[in-house]
Amino acid sequence: VLSDKEKRQQYDMYGSAGFQQRYSQEDIFKNFDFSNIFNEFGFGGANFFNTGGRGGRPRFSFGGGSPFGAHGHQAPSAKGSDLVYELPLTLREVASGATKTISFQHKGQTENLSVKIPKGMISGKKLRLSGKGEPSPYGGQPGDLFIKTKVMADPNFSVEEHDLHFSQEIKLTEAILGTNISVPTIDGKELSLKIPSGTKHKTKMRLPGKGLPHMQGGDKGHLYVSILVSMPGKLTQKQKELIENLADTGL
Repeated sequence: VLSDKEKRQQYDMYGSAGFQQRYSQEDIFKNFDFSNIFNEFGFGGANFFNTGGRGGRPRFSFGGGSPFGAHGHQAPSAKGSDLVYELPLTLREVASGATKTISFQHKGQTENLSVKIPKGMISGKKLRLSGKGEPSPYGGQPGDLFIKTKVMADPNFSVEEHDLHFSQEIKLTEAILGTNISVPTIDGKELSLKIPSGTKHKTKMRLPGKGLPHMQGGDKGHLYVSILVSMPGKLTQKQKELIENLADTGL
């Protein structure tokens, strides 16, 4: 601007604020050649901005004066979109791993893919299959396919991360005197669990390492057993007499 005599005179007369009121940015830079600046720095002037890239994307060319010693650099093409596939798994499959066949749309066609699911893939965990996503519209790399697992409901257990929860109901007399109960495990076996005398309602007992495995390492979650003491409903005459006798003893 200062090299233009007329604009320089206007600037000196009105100052910066007045000059900006009289001229827009388009007026200020009208007939201004940016290539002069780049030529002075050895960047090849008008060749610096080149839209010769694929699909009209900008291509930055430094010519022979490039400080990097290259004749040009084209920005990498955009990657294709990723896909997410939600895969339901049983608790047994989470515990031991599985091989599943999935069907999904890929490049406009239905593709069937066999996927090995490692053990320990609890709900929310993801597997990435590189290059199985949407193709790039600009010729770049295709996106990825992410398999997101969801653990299905189980008739015996509820799940919390890698821990399992199981509830077992016992009689009032069993809670008072103590007993042994059979507890199922995720691997299909059963364990004998001793319930001590005087166990209260909703007592929770922990079986270490009997939960779901972690994906890495040999650690496993725990199995928690909740003891639910069942109170009798309608008593027979004999039961009522026996309980009354117990009450007489101060129990």
